[in-house]
Amino acid sequence: MKRLVIPALLSTLLLAASAQAHHVWLQQDAKSANLYFGEFGENLRETSPGLLDRFVQPSAVLLGANGDKTLDVNKGKNAYALSARAGKGESIVAEEAHYPILERKTGDTMARTLWTPAARLVTSFAEQAPRLTLDIVTTGKPGEFKLVYKGQPLAKTKISIITSAGWGKEGRTNEQGLVNFDLPWEGTYVVEAHHIDKTAGERDGKPYDVASFVTSLTVAQTKGIKALPTPPAATPNK
Repeated sequence: MKRLVIPALLSTLLLAASAQAHHVWLQQDAKSANLYFGEFGENLRETSPGLLDRFVQPSAVLLGANGDKTLDVNKGKNAYALSARAGKGESIVAEEAHYPILERKTGDTMARTLWTPAARLVTSFAEQAPRLTLDIVTTGKPGEFKLVYKGQPLAKTKISIITSAGWGKEGRTNEQGLVNFDLPWEGTYVVEAHHIDKTAGERDGKPYDVASFVTSLTVAQTKGIKALPTPPAATPNK
């Protein structure tokens, strides 16, 4: 029996670890907006059936001049479809606040990790106010971004930017939580950051020892060098 149980347990943990290595991001076209899970720079979008099914129910809010609007979020084959897209001057924030707590046992010790993926999409580089627990916002200056955790700037933290073709750069925020990137290509960029909070807590009635957050910001620009082609879609995990 142990020979059957151990591989199954390892498989479950590997899938959980794979999921935690991913991020979510928002992307829209002229007709719709979607929340994806996977790796933007690798053209990897997890599917259902598959890792997309580990999400409980992501939430999304459209932020506009007329106030906030809660959006419907419906799971499809390779994304969660939102009931509206962001228009000029608007933005969208999304979060999965009920992802199952990851449990790992080493000897007699059980380690429980809370994981919260979130995303923001903006339609310009206009200054944005933080809304997510871990948030990346634009500051009003093209190429400048601010990383915020619980409303406070997050200093000396690694942050990356990537295109759908796989071109990317890494940087670190300064004492004010700011980072600057050159944006040589036209098209869509996704900025991503992670943060670990070692304060224990509880979510959905279950305790955790460590909280892990990953967040992204999607922004597009129409100027620059012609965008490199996106590689073929990567194979989703099962």
